[in-house]
Amino acid sequence: MSVKSERGKAGELHVSRYLEENGWRIAGRNYRVKGGEIDIIAVKSGTIAFVEVKTRKFGSLDGDGMTAVDGDKRKAVIRAAQQYLEACGTEYASVRFDVALVTVTTEEIPRVLGMEYYEDAFDAFT
Repeated sequence: MSVKSERGKAGELHVSRYLEENGWRIAGRNYRVKGGEIDIIAVKSGTIAFVEVKTRKFGSLDGDGMTAVDGDKRKAVIRAAQQYLEACGTEYASVRFDVALVTVTTEEIPRVLGMEYYEDAFDAFT
């Protein structure tokens, strides 16, 4: 596995643990459909959160991660979420799209240095 893949995996694992520690159940990870992917699907009290995780190494010059969640990325996540909801057949009181920005070390086996978590970072109508 590449160093970049290891960073992404570390970021997603960190966010999954954060969600579980805050009462969320992880319903899925790396859900892929044609034209889209969802990093983490979490459920709590009738709410389903589709979470996009952006992991960056410390000192990276390629933006803060939120800039990578542009219109095209949002459309892809929304498309995958719609297909997931159709496939699972479960009704939820609310659906939200969250973004987690994770910073990791530059080492081959990365350590998480920090995380910013944005609830309702975007919706299906933006």
